[in-house]
Amino acid sequence: MEPLTADRIVEKIQEIEQGVGRLSPMQKVLIGTDGSVTNLLEMATGHPVTITTRVQDIIGADPEAAAALDIEPGDEINYRVVELQDSVTGEVLIYAVSCTPLRRLAPEFRQDLMRADIPIGRILGRHKIESRREITDARVVRAGADLARAFNVHRCEPMLSRKYRIIHREEPLIAIEEVFPCTAFTDEIRVLVDAPSRIHITLLDMNGVSGRVDGGVGVTLDEPGCILDARKSTETHVHGGDEEARRRVVGAARVVTEGLGLPGGAEITLHTTARQHAGLGSGTQVALATAAALCRLYDRDLPVSDLAKIVGRGGTSGIGTAAFEQGGFILDGGHRFGSPGGKKDFRPSAASRGIAPPPVLARHRFPEDWRILLVTPDTGAGAHGGREVDIFRTHCPVPLDEVREVCHEVLMRMIPGLIEHDLDLFGSAINRTQALGFKKVEVAMQHPVARAATEVLGDSGGSVLLTRARNCGAAVREVT
Repeated sequence: MEPLTADRIVEKIQEIEQGVGRLSPMQKVLIGTDGSVTNLLEMATGHPVTITTRVQDIIGADPEAAAALDIEPGDEINYRVVELQDSVTGEVLIYAVSCTPLRRLAPEFRQDLMRADIPIGRILGRHKIESRREITDARVVRAGADLARAFNVHRCEPMLSRKYRIIHREEPLIAIEEVFPCTAFTDEIRVLVDAPSRIHITLLDMNGVSGRVDGGVGVTLDEPGCILDARKSTETHVHGGDEEARRRVVGAARVVTEGLGLPGGAEITLHTTARQHAGLGSGTQVALATAAALCRLYDRDLPVSDLAKIVGRGGTSGIGTAAFEQGGFILDGGHRFGSPGGKKDFRPSAASRGIAPPPVLARHRFPEDWRILLVTPDTGAGAHGGREVDIFRTHCPVPLDEVREVCHEVLMRMIPGLIEHDLDLFGSAINRTQALGFKKVEVAMQHPVARAATEVLGDSGGSVLLTRARNCGAAVREVT
């Protein structure tokens, strides 16, 4: 394993910045230092650093650890997971994983290493061990469950990671990975938004004879979601995500900046999004997350419904907007139809700009013990843009008797099944609505793989995710 040269470390930092935006000087120092991280943290915070050991075990080296330490797979190593904490605030500063081959340890060194309260750098100093550090990697990783717990962040949030080896007598003595959030150790205010996605179960009334149209039911998903962070800038720049997602962020930022007369833009980093045009409401979440971040940065307090109207979302279904605001299982009441201030024709949300989101009629917590199996076949993007507009124009209005049956399924079977924790009743109502009204049109136009998902789960070439519903809306927080 070759160490990184100084030039290569600079290149690694530049590569990281391409994905997550500009790093602060302190973040760059923590990635590139070949000295004591504990000392750096104490100088930066002005407080002593304490160690909390989460894992301490003797295990056999896996191939990755063996390669890093120049030992054989299966050789005994001391596996240690610690959190470096600010002793005054209790904040976790660094999450570190170290692997040390037992056969290279003197008994006294091993005894100190097995203690829970001594940083490795200080153990080396105590035993007067001459050593050097070799940085071997620097990258961005996702938090996952352990880091999410340690830093109180979302498990999809990006983290900065660096790996290095401590070399003693020309042999690797310890291999270490240190991780901290991309939002930590910054010298400016950043706003991080964690927004959920949603499943839109069905539209209720695409007939319109009642004088109202649209309406819908849906459920908020914990993942996949949208995570982005923003900091003030004279102009708007976007990092991360794919081209379409970046274009959505730029478009939303432009209309919010112009609509609210903001004095500047933002440098926005898009860390993760749900797949585009896959029925998860990714466009709504990206647009609203961008709007919410800008409003927090520039101290503008607007309700989500106003933000949705500015960025042109919620003009047909209100599920995505309500999911962003409050989460859970949602029923919305649609829009006025054919009267002043209402909608004049049938069209999707993306083509219904200027229409306010519909009122939320009911919101319920989704049962915590019900899991949602989210299957996303690799069949390309679903209908969007002009094609989606044409589908609405061609297939609406739907028969009134089917609208009535959809409403009956939702009000007398689906919602009672949810509230009474009757999964069979709830599920059968979901299944029935797929064969009624506008949902029947949508299902008929899906790729055959999607329609036959239960038979092709094993070989669809797509992704399968066992996720939970989310009973709260987007989280918007400042980090410094």
